[in-house]
Amino acid sequence: MDFWPEFLASSWGREFVAGGFGGAVGIMAGYPLDTLRIRQQQAGAGSAFAILRQVVASDGLRPLYRGMAAPLASVTFQNAMVFQIYALLSRAFDRDVPPSSPPSYKGVALGGMGTGAIQSLILSPVELVKIRLQLQKPHDNISSSSSVTIHNKGPIDVAKKIFRQEGLRGMYRGLTITVLRDAPAHGWYFCTYEYMREKLHPGCRISGQETVKTMLVAGGVAGVASWICCYPLDVIKTRLQAQSESLYSPPRYNGIVDCFRRIVKEEGHMVLWRGLGTAVTRAFIVNGAIFTAYETALRSISNNNTNTNTNTNTNNHATIYAED
Repeated sequence: MDFWPEFLASSWGREFVAGGFGGAVGIMAGYPLDTLRIRQQQAGAGSAFAILRQVVASDGLRPLYRGMAAPLASVTFQNAMVFQIYALLSRAFDRDVPPSSPPSYKGVALGGMGTGAIQSLILSPVELVKIRLQLQKPHDNISSSSSVTIHNKGPIDVAKKIFRQEGLRGMYRGLTITVLRDAPAHGWYFCTYEYMREKLHPGCRISGQETVKTMLVAGGVAGVASWICCYPLDVIKTRLQAQSESLYSPPRYNGIVDCFRRIVKEEGHMVLWRGLGTAVTRAFIVNGAIFTAYETALRSISNNNTNTNTNTNTNNHATIYAED
């Protein structure tokens, strides 16, 4: 009966709830742009605007949100885990810094890289299911028989089909490329965020005092930087995870190197940057929303928690002030 107050009284509980809230806000804010990005990365796709017009004309706005249930269902645990692991690793890689001070940029970068690699174990299957649904065309849903049959009814149906046809290995298709993408990307992500918030609001890494505008801009720039540094790997990941394997349809690409060679040979080097504009636009919106929602929720929970001692703030979370 006292579980919830005690849970929120703990640092882990507050991080968990705030991380989940921030992640959910981020997904809902940027999911349509994510769908356009995935479709752009596939062969033969056009500009984001052309794809948007085609999708809306053929099936309305619904396809833009297809597959959102999978990341939304896992985002609470995933985001809470990301922020918790990052807080632990950034300190572990920088033991010379006292707990009362923020971790150095070296600790931030290394902690971010470790966090990205670890969270890939959860993210890889989720993104596999999401990509399969996002690339599903309206005519793929209906069989040619007289009785209408929905091939992929949702994320659970897709996951069952993948597991049945390809086994556990199929669920983790693209894990290696996900780790290679997310480890450096998260290093840049957290390092850029900490650097930008300090530049925009000097002293806030120590005081924990910053404005909503600072968090929006710092989070947005961090998201853009992390996507630019890893985008070609994301294109390869999309191609690898979009393909399925069965006795009748062997995979088109035999690994990361083969995929890289073939798409560059067939479509040129610019294919590795296809959809980048859509991705960075989405990244700015989503990550600005994530950090703002996360810090706002954390402050709200802390303020409402009467059992919390006077602001120990060892992880240097932001105290939010309204803009003048």
